[in-house]
Amino acid sequence: MKEIKITDIEGIKIGQASDRTGGTGCTVFIAPNGAYTGVDVRGGGPASRETTLLEPRAAADKINAVVLSGGSAFGLDAAGGVMKYLEEKNIGFDVGITVVPLVCQSSIFDLGVADCKARPNVEMGYKACEDAFENNAPQQGNYGAGTGASIGKLYGMERAMKSGIGFYAAEINGLKMGAAAVLNALGDVYENGVRIAGMLNEDKTALSNISVKDGMYKNIAPVENRFTGNTTICCVITNAKFDKAQMNKIAAMASNGLVRAVSPVNTTADGDSVYAMSTGDFIADINTVGTLAADVLEKACINAAKNAESMFGLKSYKEL
Repeated sequence: MKEIKITDIEGIKIGQASDRTGGTGCTVFIAPNGAYTGVDVRGGGPASRETTLLEPRAAADKINAVVLSGGSAFGLDAAGGVMKYLEEKNIGFDVGITVVPLVCQSSIFDLGVADCKARPNVEMGYKACEDAFENNAPQQGNYGAGTGASIGKLYGMERAMKSGIGFYAAEINGLKMGAAAVLNALGDVYENGVRIAGMLNEDKTALSNISVKDGMYKNIAPVENRFTGNTTICCVITNAKFDKAQMNKIAAMASNGLVRAVSPVNTTADGDSVYAMSTGDFIADINTVGTLAADVLEKACINAAKNAESMFGLKSYKEL
């Protein structure tokens, strides 16, 4: 297995738009020729748009784009800008009088990081598309949907750390698989079983001597209305050819990488969602592809933590 750039995967263009003052942004994955796409939603508080298109019983065969953004449910407006741009490019489902771009989106909650009124909108979605077609060179860390991401929030934002968006891609004998992770978790981040980022100690000089999971175990009484201000949203992309139903299974297997990198995960206080897009014609075993998807997503989550910069008063892995 060799590491490649996620943009080495054919049939996909990736763009970002960031509000580094307001603390939010969006990242778009555009498949100009369409992509068979599935999704796996395990978190209890997702903010999403058009994800029902990805159900095997839905009529849509392929979709044209996946958008990951900040802004909570307000940020779902960004998909409108993506649709506007793609319609101008004549990319979408032909309905005779125009084309209707099929765009799915999920958002993280980043309203409490900087300016709660700064949210991805139509203009930002459009700009991310321009970046995809003009540059196709996404950056890791505090960019795009990862601009306002944070982690380790069991005891509130005062002990949280800055996170961001991470990418990782690999190739095995012609099979390509890439992953993007917008890491905005309640829990901590682990690499090879070792906690590397997450909840800080009280004076914010190092990681807490107990993990988020340990903190939850110290008080097992029910917590009323634990706020769903978290959510890790991801997208894996492959050049392997599978239909929509199979891509839903690959999305579910990819989620195992998120489980390995973040703990706790998939709680009612998270809206964790993983999209999986097929953009090529390479023939491969579905179980092998799903296993590889989990591996690259795990590394993308780790990269999201390691590439973030301290910002908005939140310390990063690099600073510690």
